[in-house]
Amino acid sequence: MRSTISKYVTAFAVLASSVSFAQAADVEVLHWWTSGGEAAALNVLKKDLEGQGIGWQDMPVAGGGGTQAMTVLRARVTSGNAPTAVQMLGFDITDWAKEGALANLNDVASAEGWDKVVPEALQKFSKYDGQWVAAPVNVHSTNWVWANKKILDDLGIEQPKTWDELVAAMQKVKDSGKTAVAHGGQPWQDATIFDAVVMATGGPEFYQKAFIDLDKEALGSDTMKEAFDRMTVIRSFVDDNFSGRDWNLASAMVINDEAAFQFMGDWAKGEFLKAGKKPDEDFLCFRFPGTQEQVTFNSDQFAMFKQGDTPSEEQKALAKAIMAPSFQSAFNVVKGSVPARTDVPDTDFDACGKKGMKDLAAASESGNLFGSMAHGHANPASVKNAMYDVITAQFNGEYDSETAVQELVSAVDLAQ
Repeated sequence: MRSTISKYVTAFAVLASSVSFAQAADVEVLHWWTSGGEAAALNVLKKDLEGQGIGWQDMPVAGGGGTQAMTVLRARVTSGNAPTAVQMLGFDITDWAKEGALANLNDVASAEGWDKVVPEALQKFSKYDGQWVAAPVNVHSTNWVWANKKILDDLGIEQPKTWDELVAAMQKVKDSGKTAVAHGGQPWQDATIFDAVVMATGGPEFYQKAFIDLDKEALGSDTMKEAFDRMTVIRSFVDDNFSGRDWNLASAMVINDEAAFQFMGDWAKGEFLKAGKKPDEDFLCFRFPGTQEQVTFNSDQFAMFKQGDTPSEEQKALAKAIMAPSFQSAFNVVKGSVPARTDVPDTDFDACGKKGMKDLAAASESGNLFGSMAHGHANPASVKNAMYDVITAQFNGEYDSETAVQELVSAVDLAQ
């Protein structure tokens, strides 16, 4: 893990209630946005707060998916030194809210009208027991394919729309001597692919039963075995050096014409944009074949940890800044995600961003918007991590598909 870096920014604010000057308190923010594209997006928020005279104390913890960050957070809270705000996903927010560790943001939410503009699927995680405890920054969808347009064009490969077409495309790339699938061998990345594969293999009803309802029959079914079989196929198209690779390095393989496809959430787009690549010209973005009508999502949110009986003025300002329509647009244009607010226009978004916003609206309207298992929006961390273990073991050849199904049922049963 990369060393944690601390940067201290001091600023002065003019208090609205008086003409006197006072040094503003810093907000210490724990997050895992450490790749180039992510850091660029986060800088939008830093500058917004600096403009309000609020200093930013950075606490980045490297590691996509946030597993390491949550370990660091637990240690900080246990020692009685919680950060001001923490980037969180899904059930991690709920778990901390249950412990009574999060500040009540209802006053800010009411004044700013959050209830009217944040989709209910997100509010499920932004609220606990009727109280707002987190401010959603974005909506990421996880079932994307990122493709190198030059490689596909050179090999005469059309955008695959079915599993069989995807397999044929991957084989054609492999035969050409290029890497077909850029992948980082980390549990959360393995699970991100499995998310899409299960949705494509079994469809939305099966995904609901298996990953959200944790139905034993679905988890132990022939359909789940077929999904693991497909993971074995994908594994055959990954290069030999994938183990432990960070996701953004896998993105770089596609960017640098070394690999054709990456199966990753839309945060990957930030890496392409930072590298000066343009959607539909240098790279393609499309849904994992077989999931064109569905969206699996996660939402980055900032939870405010209690610093006293009520949120501090800096925490309120941070929450307001995060939810401001102008920030939601500016941040998500850079990040690759789409706004958490439904009233933000798509004017400034590129082709992939517009597509993402359109897909999200359609999936929400049709009931095809599902919390991502891989990213903590289908079940609590204990269940998610139990699934991770089985998925990664199978992807690395430790289990055959039949054994993996049996292990998945057992692991989920024990984790509940």
